[in-house]
Amino acid sequence: MSTGLVSVAYVVASVLFILSLGGLSHQESARRGNLYGVAGILIALVATMASVSDSGLVAIVIAVLVGASIGIVIANKEEMTQMPQLVALLHSFVGLAAVLVGFTGYIEPLSHTTGAEHTIKLVEVFVGIFIGAITFTGSLVACGKLDGRIDSKALTLPGRHLMNLAAIAVSVLLGAWFLGTESMALGILALVLMTVIAAVLGVHLIMAIGGADMPVVVSMLNSYSGWAAASIGFMLGNDLLIVTGALVGSSGAILSYIMCKAMNRSFISVILGGFGQTSSSSAAAGSDDQIAVETSADEVCEELRNADSVIIVPGYGMAVAQAQSGVSDMTKLLRERGVNVRFGIHPVAGRLPGHMNVLLAEAHVPYDIVLEMDEINADFPTTDVVLVIGANDTVNPAAAEDPGSPIAGMPVLEVWKARQVVILKRGMATGYSGVENPLFFKDNARMLFGDAKDSIDKLVSGLRD
Repeated sequence: MSTGLVSVAYVVASVLFILSLGGLSHQESARRGNLYGVAGILIALVATMASVSDSGLVAIVIAVLVGASIGIVIANKEEMTQMPQLVALLHSFVGLAAVLVGFTGYIEPLSHTTGAEHTIKLVEVFVGIFIGAITFTGSLVACGKLDGRIDSKALTLPGRHLMNLAAIAVSVLLGAWFLGTESMALGILALVLMTVIAAVLGVHLIMAIGGADMPVVVSMLNSYSGWAAASIGFMLGNDLLIVTGALVGSSGAILSYIMCKAMNRSFISVILGGFGQTSSSSAAAGSDDQIAVETSADEVCEELRNADSVIIVPGYGMAVAQAQSGVSDMTKLLRERGVNVRFGIHPVAGRLPGHMNVLLAEAHVPYDIVLEMDEINADFPTTDVVLVIGANDTVNPAAAEDPGSPIAGMPVLEVWKARQVVILKRGMATGYSGVENPLFFKDNARMLFGDAKDSIDKLVSGLRD
């Protein structure tokens, strides 16, 4: 394929990627957005394979087949509840790819460049490897925290911010050494040392961030992987990598900023491993004389039958129990009775933006009754019954009522303002942030203990009788 045709194909692929992002911005068009993205990737792959020599084509085809096979196996195996940690793991692959491409790019193609062009290429290699190494190790740590393999608590080492600054300063000095040396061996040595430092920095940055902020971290790592890809694209002179990397990098950064606002977090603080954070403590939500009132499925059914308006607030617990199909059936039964049923979704419910929306869409819940937090918070005072299904941190009144709480100021779904709140949980355990939830002890709150799927099935059966 000629260079002109390859360039045209890359432009078409870039346009499809832009259309994909536009489609993914709304639930109704999300499927179309995914199809645009798939089409763009296929065009990019075909164009890339058509532009390489016959000797390199075989290796690329083998790599694509191996990668596709692994991807298909993983996609079929992983549950929707495991999507957050899977996304983090996939980001690590992008970071590792940036590191490997950076090293190979320095060893081979750059030997033929001179002058200012050579210096620019060296900067691109250094920056690409630096960002890639941070993304690689940071994503692995985020994956471990989301999967429960690593403690979700923030690791706050003494002088951790100075350690981060020292790592960056040493990396800058290594960069100056790298740019100034004419020896390939010394250049590789500088790159190796910088890669090790960046890898440790990636681990330290993410370890210093608590589990409650992991959704933001995953989004930010997505941004890092995009900038790493863009940097490598500049090094290779690949327009598609530049455009795609810039799209991923900018959209990830914007999403992270939006999520930080939704969680009352400092954007700079989160991405720098909690820089500038002050420690806060929270008193226990409930004292010894506070008792959570337990209810039964029959009593909840009676409340639902007598209700005019119901809001369902799903959380990660619903995803784990795979109760979304039962929730959909319950929604249909209630709407047939004339009950105004809606869903309240927090921006970070399920540890990944849009996680709950996808689960509900899979269960064929109508889009028009699925509302974001900002759209539905004002309606809780006029709501008869709120069903909280496996949510915890996103409905915690401590965020609004306890200035000393670690989640103080975080916007939450104000479910406690409804006439009656029913919380479906396995027990009284805290949420992912580790913060006690005073909602359980509110006068208008009732606890329906047990597996969410079993509890929902009992409610569905009771409503049908």
